[in-house]
Amino acid sequence: MVFRVPIRSMATAARQSLKIGMLPADGIGREVLPGAKAAILALGSSIPKTEFIDLLAGFEYFTRTGTALPDETVEILKNECDCALFGAVSSPSRKVTGYSSPIVALRKKMDLYANIRPVKSVSVNPEGKPGVDLVVIRENTECLYVKQETQTVGEHGKEARATRLITERASRRIGELAFKMALERPRKHLTVIHKSNVLSITDGLFRETVRAVPKLPGVDGKYDDVTVAEQLVDSAVYRLFREPEIYDVMVAPNLYGDILSDAAAALVGSLGLVPSVNAGDSFVMGEPVHGSAPDIAGQNIANPLAAIRSAAMMLRHIGYVDGANRIEKAVDSVLREGKVLTPDLGGRSKTSEVVDEVTKRI
Repeated sequence: MVFRVPIRSMATAARQSLKIGMLPADGIGREVLPGAKAAILALGSSIPKTEFIDLLAGFEYFTRTGTALPDETVEILKNECDCALFGAVSSPSRKVTGYSSPIVALRKKMDLYANIRPVKSVSVNPEGKPGVDLVVIRENTECLYVKQETQTVGEHGKEARATRLITERASRRIGELAFKMALERPRKHLTVIHKSNVLSITDGLFRETVRAVPKLPGVDGKYDDVTVAEQLVDSAVYRLFREPEIYDVMVAPNLYGDILSDAAAALVGSLGLVPSVNAGDSFVMGEPVHGSAPDIAGQNIANPLAAIRSAAMMLRHIGYVDGANRIEKAVDSVLREGKVLTPDLGGRSKTSEVVDEVTKRI
């Protein structure tokens, strides 16, 4: 699972140690993050001596303390950690007074403006071409996720409203990243996802700003080899299932990117396979795409591969490419062989057994 272009190249030559913040949070996050840790440790001396710093966050922590994301967690991430891994969060569907998703808050507080979610199938032949190989790049700080909602009572009863924020700045920097990633991939193809035929102002601004990236001062034709297409989000979902091979890099506002990447996971078998990183200019945090899965939490059957792949993406981003490659190849070989798999992939193995199999191959 290759994450080809880091948003910021972080120096690794002089680093004597590697401090990784660990935020398991809720549900199966506490079961899959140890697998990511084991994979990193399996790299041994090929990376600096690694220190894992356990940090608190999540809905369960909120129910005990009234706080979902302690200030101390944010301060330690900013001042002591080189990078981080996040497990999963249980955000309730109902309104809970005082609660706000810690992962959404972390993305904003750490300015992790890009969520990069590669979705890639594993071919039977190690040298074969995967049937699905795309990347969803999701703007991570705006859209409806600014969480500005109101409810009033009108003539016909309750009325709920939500503010949707799209700015030129956020759209430009996610667009620049999308063009950079598209340029480094073999196909060099970028699809801008929007719904500007209806949301002509907000989605219109996103669409126009992203498409204008090649004309920015100093670009000087750098992206001439990138083919740019655009797709309405509803038809993009339809085509994603009918002909996923048409997509290479997809860039989208926050909500659309969230939905598209979850949908794309079905193309490769399970949400338990799809990794991501939340990245900014000075920090990166790996995060499996799946949720907290309370229905299977505590049963040792959660798929750890998305978390392990997220660890590889994180390492690649901060410059440990060889280590990331080793982890990714180990995961792919386990999937290709198909003997040690969790129930979501049709197997009967436990979480811990899959972790052991991956680490053995690293």
